[in-house]
Amino acid sequence: MRIEVTRMRLPRGGGAWLAPLAALWVVALALGAVGVFERVVNGHEGANYTSYIPWGLWVAVYVYFIGLSAGSFLVSALVYVLGVKRLEPLGKLALFTALVTLLVALLAIWLDLGHFERFWEVFTRGNPLSMMAWIVWLYTAYFLLLSVEFWFAVRADLVEWSRRPGIQGRVASILLLGQTDASSDALASDRRVLRVLGAIGVPLAVGFHGGVGALFGVVGARDYWNAPLYPLMFIVAALASGGGLLTFLAAFFGPRRGSAEHRDMVTFLGRMTMGLLVVYLVMLWAEFSIPLYTNIPAEAKPFEHVLTGPQPWIFWGFQIAMGSVIPLAIFVLRPRSVRWLGVASLLVAGAFLATRYNVVIPGLILPELEGLPTAYVDRRLSFSYAPSVGEWLVFVFIAALAVGIFYAGYRLLPVVTEKEAES
Repeated sequence: MRIEVTRMRLPRGGGAWLAPLAALWVVALALGAVGVFERVVNGHEGANYTSYIPWGLWVAVYVYFIGLSAGSFLVSALVYVLGVKRLEPLGKLALFTALVTLLVALLAIWLDLGHFERFWEVFTRGNPLSMMAWIVWLYTAYFLLLSVEFWFAVRADLVEWSRRPGIQGRVASILLLGQTDASSDALASDRRVLRVLGAIGVPLAVGFHGGVGALFGVVGARDYWNAPLYPLMFIVAALASGGGLLTFLAAFFGPRRGSAEHRDMVTFLGRMTMGLLVVYLVMLWAEFSIPLYTNIPAEAKPFEHVLTGPQPWIFWGFQIAMGSVIPLAIFVLRPRSVRWLGVASLLVAGAFLATRYNVVIPGLILPELEGLPTAYVDRRLSFSYAPSVGEWLVFVFIAALAVGIFYAGYRLLPVVTEKEAES
């Protein structure tokens, strides 16, 4: 029996849609670069957040991509730590997705900093009692662990790819770092390292994303955020959104497309995503219903803002309709359709951006002192917020960059491979 490792093809019909999608990506990246240039040159002048609402769209984007990274990594742990066989072909893809989304998440929060050139001071002057400092340190450890684990996951394939002509072979040769041993003992050693790193990474991923929830939850002055449920909700949201993204990628870019194994893998991931979505919706109901029922103004007003405020379409249109009702309806009606499960899961993953936005902004709209909105009048002293065009352009750049990095890795690295056995 001869085992041949081959590069996965693009989805069927890729040639028809690749050119217009590439053109759209170039336009998005160029427009987004205008927003980034304006941010670098003019600072925060083009943003619509205020002295009273210091966090805006970019913080929501950061939390969103961090959740995608944590969720993707935890799915990879099902492969490398728990040994779930049906998800084994997705292990490298999950790790690479976690790495890409982590990088763009850190870019989003870096651009949000007032003096982003001072970011390194958190390592030299960080306060060990600061929740934010601990989160940055955890991100750093997570990035290093994720990079090393991904290298061990693809090392065996890099050995094979290093023999190829062209750019794929050159990239593989560079990334191998001289470690070309492909013996059975070396591969077994790689698997052991992957299991250890994955086991270390699970509490790390749960800790830093639960820590993001705790970062909001420990703010006692903000009743909307001050909830013990927040760390758990953030972890469940990460699993649902990361699982949704990987289900979409598995459906349209994963290995063995068209086979029974592929359908089984996508169906399993889709069921997991929809189950986690239901769990999150139950937690969301508990979060909203109790303050609204007790009707204590300090607690209820932010929730009323989400449901009936200036931007209720974010909750009802994106978070509920697009991110919950439609995907669950697709899952009920077409539970075994690979393409429809991929679309439904993408809707779940995408709609969690609205969920993160509805976490960040409503917690800041309530004045901490009665009469504060009328005590001083200035355009920067406002309790209302909607992202500016410049803020949206920066988000477009970050999203386009994520797509570009992912596609480059998909084409140049053995992120998705399959083993075809021939008699």
